[in-house]
Amino acid sequence: MFSRFLHRIRSSKTPITSLNSIKPFSSLNPKPPTRVAVFWDLDNKPPASHPPHDAAVKLRTAASSFGSVKLMVAYANRHAFSYVPAQVREERKDRRLLNQLEKTGLAKPAEPYFCGVCDRRFYANEKLIAHFRQIHETENQKRVRQIESAKGHQRVRLVAKYSMKMEKYKRAARNVLTPKEGYGLAEELKRGGFWVKMVSDKPEAADRALKEHMVDVMDRREAECLVLVSDDSGFAEVLWEAKERCLRTVVIGDLSEGKLKRVADVAYSWKEVVMGKAKKEVEKVVGKWRDRDVLKKLEWSYDPVLEKERGYACGDWDYGFDSDEDDDEVENGAEMGDGGDWWEMDDEDGAGSSRPCR
Repeated sequence: MFSRFLHRIRSSKTPITSLNSIKPFSSLNPKPPTRVAVFWDLDNKPPASHPPHDAAVKLRTAASSFGSVKLMVAYANRHAFSYVPAQVREERKDRRLLNQLEKTGLAKPAEPYFCGVCDRRFYANEKLIAHFRQIHETENQKRVRQIESAKGHQRVRLVAKYSMKMEKYKRAARNVLTPKEGYGLAEELKRGGFWVKMVSDKPEAADRALKEHMVDVMDRREAECLVLVSDDSGFAEVLWEAKERCLRTVVIGDLSEGKLKRVADVAYSWKEVVMGKAKKEVEKVVGKWRDRDVLKKLEWSYDPVLEKERGYACGDWDYGFDSDEDDDEVENGAEMGDGGDWWEMDDEDGAGSSRPCR
């Protein structure tokens, strides 16, 4: 019976949890990542030296180094989307010349041209374009008309049915068909994750819309870091407003000594963004921002109302300084003392002060 009692005591013991197995409180409630918003002024800083999609991807990668990217917007008027850079114009000119040589048989490609939809091979680029327009472009237009004419559940079913085919057609059309206007800036930026907004052709329309959007994001507290892609000094006031609200600011532009780069916390050029310099220096930049936040918390500011409530308002300080009468009393007390001057010490036989204890 005694053995049963010991067995019951041993089985009722709760297992001791190791201190190493207990997770710290910081891991249970981690600090949320910094939210980043990217604003692109396409009128002032179009991606002329890089393809639009590649520029959008590089810009997103650079912005993600400072936190979690929550918003990417780009504003421009109609002229920015219809403009074709000089590099793209030269490439199109060379392509037309090569098409003529291939048509006459004077030039032959090293590898055949493949259709991105049906994988057919062609030894002339113009034949590939004609095939793509006659067959695949016509089929895609029929799908679009069917989706637009359908309603309700039937429309949803058609979208699900043709989604993969339409996406495959879009990927192939980028390499075969030339955009009717511009060089596909809006579509390429959307493919890179940007929300593209076209404004009116009035002067400074894009700047005003972009400033209003930035202020709205600050008012709603949707981001802690603002990334501006522009060289326009008119955005300096918005950056100052962001810094007064303790937001982090980053400017990307080509001007080395621009006003925006003097106002912003960090500044990069397009070349540095493409090379990945922003991603390499992120630890140094974030460390400076953390130090600034700590100093901001330790900073003391004078509040007259609060100080008056505490009793420390101006005029209420009591430093305990007496008038000249106290000095006279000290001098008279020294003269009236029976033990001599206060600085004279006793002889070796005496103990304590030179004045007699009363």
